Amino acid sequence: MKHKPRRPVGKSPGKPGSSHSQTTADALCAAAVRLLRAGDLVQAEDSCRRALSLDAGSVDALRAMGQVCLALKRFDDAIEWFARAIRLDISAPESLIGLAEALRSAGRLDDAIKAYDRALQLRPDAQDCWDALGELLQRTGRHAEAALACDRLLQLAPDRATTWFRLGGGLEAQDRRDEAALAFDQVLKATPDHVDAANKAGAVHFDAGRYDEAIARFDRSLAVRPDQAGVLCLKAIALRRLRRYQDAQPCGQRAHVLAPHDPDIANSYGCILQNLGRHDEAVAVFDKAIALRPQTAEFYNHRGTSLAELHRFDEAFASFDRAVALKPDLADAHWNAALFRLLTGDFARGWAAREWGRQCRAVGFVERSFDVPLWLADAPLAGKTILLHSDEGLGDTIQFARYATLVAAQGARVVLEVDAVLQPLLSGLNGVAQCLARGIDAVPAIDYHCPLSSLPLAFATGLDTIPAVPRYLPPAPAERLAAWEQRLGRHDKLRVGLVWSGNPAHLNDHNRSMPLATLEPLLDRDVRFISLQKEPRPHDKVQLERRSDILDLTAEIRDFVDTSALIDSLDLVITVDTSVAHLAGALGKPTWIMLPYTPDYRWLLGRDDSPWYPNVRLFRQDARRDYVDVVARIAEALVAQAAGFTPE
Repeated sequence: MKHKPRRPVGKSPGKPGSSHSQTTADALCAAAVRLLRAGDLVQAEDSCRRALSLDAGSVDALRAMGQVCLALKRFDDAIEWFARAIRLDISAPESLIGLAEALRSAGRLDDAIKAYDRALQLRPDAQDCWDALGELLQRTGRHAEAALACDRLLQLAPDRATTWFRLGGGLEAQDRRDEAALAFDQVLKATPDHVDAANKAGAVHFDAGRYDEAIARFDRSLAVRPDQAGVLCLKAIALRRLRRYQDAQPCGQRAHVLAPHDPDIANSYGCILQNLGRHDEAVAVFDKAIALRPQTAEFYNHRGTSLAELHRFDEAFASFDRAVALKPDLADAHWNAALFRLLTGDFARGWAAREWGRQCRAVGFVERSFDVPLWLADAPLAGKTILLHSDEGLGDTIQFARYATLVAAQGARVVLEVDAVLQPLLSGLNGVAQCLARGIDAVPAIDYHCPLSSLPLAFATGLDTIPAVPRYLPPAPAERLAAWEQRLGRHDKLRVGLVWSGNPAHLNDHNRSMPLATLEPLLDRDVRFISLQKEPRPHDKVQLERRSDILDLTAEIRDFVDTSALIDSLDLVITVDTSVAHLAGALGKPTWIMLPYTPDYRWLLGRDDSPWYPNVRLFRQDARRDYVDVVARIAEALVAQAAGFTPE
């Protein structure tokens, strides 16, 4: 009788749990991982299933099956396999990471974040896990938490450029722009040719008004990828805001060539041409922008400005009107139209529309709020106290301070508040009971207030009703006048004060100012020139120091009272359109003002006199927009002026 051989207990090759089946399951699992890496997903899945048939409790096989399903994009199956692995071994971070990846792929982002968070509690040094968590937190708008995740990862891997980039994005989303810029710059340290980081850093600096820094980042991006129309456009705008118009032009033009159908890029390029005084070209580009997007009010506003600069005023006003029709609250269009209406003598509409300037960011009105009503000639003033407060530049304050006398004539006690530098000059103005330095002196109890530049509107000022008198500023103290007479010496020649440039921060400075060298044709006349130019620009300062024919005593000028005393000691002032022009005019001093082709509104058009200042004579550029001819005409007039001088 034959006996069947007996198998050793626990050694059956088909019995789950036996060491042989375990070894086989491990081998199948390892094979599945190799097949998965090789991209043979069908065979990998088969190996996983065979492994699990031998050992249903194999965490490695469950996890491998999850990875296979994840690769096959069967995300729900993957989630189930990883979940089974976690139930068998909750302390294995790999299963939690796999589950998080499957949940993320399935679009269950909040659940994925929780899974990553649990995995990182078990393995806090898992860099890829921190990276994935940071990305998910950012995608779900949890930017503060995303930034923390990025910070943690950067502690583990400080040179990880992708993490710095993500951190920058998260900080930017939280409006932590300075920190965002630093993060993007860290990306560029690790990866100098990272175009997106350079653009992001540039945009952050641009938004913060740090235009030089923005340009440097845009240049890094453009060095790698030169034909980015949007980046070129932003660089051009940054250069334009730095008033580097010549540098901005080729960038703006290239952007427009690359994106000819982008109306915003066309509009931006048109503005650069406008700044360069190339208004014919600017109008053509604005027309392109309008053709591409005809309902954009801003395009018509910009077009109107260039048309007005070309003295095509009817077309300009039609363009401004169209802008306002499309966007009734577009303050810039109201403001620009107002200035050109005033320039062309339409005071009735100009003064009212000029009030829109208070809503324009670029205009720079000094806005004040008071607990008393605004007065615009709509209430009696007898027995009342009214505050007249300066709200524009120094020249505007001097020009409109004349209205204080008219207000006082209505029975009001007039308190005038001005920039501190003008307070000593205007304290003795006729009709002013008290003159305050803004920001220094406390405002007393008042019944009404009115900004100085609103007074022409309040008095319905027309060309024939401008309150013009030969002089309305009080004289400087006698001792100051005597001191300046002594400094000037013998009055044996015509004394002529010179100012050739204004405040470089003024938006129109490139049109109104000139270098001292432009005045060369004047300087051989037989007169004594005295510089009234405060803070000459570096190249002018060098030239001024070399010239013995211009007396420069500006170091002795302490304030506007000194300037007024010096002007009172002169026979004539020749100046560009600056505060000195207003000061000399208000002192009644013969004053010759050199004006650009399209001057400030107050000088009007087509006349050589000023209804604001009876002693002013205007010398205008013609359509060539060149001061050379202006200076030549002044030189000729100066000969006649000097011929009529009688030495004292």
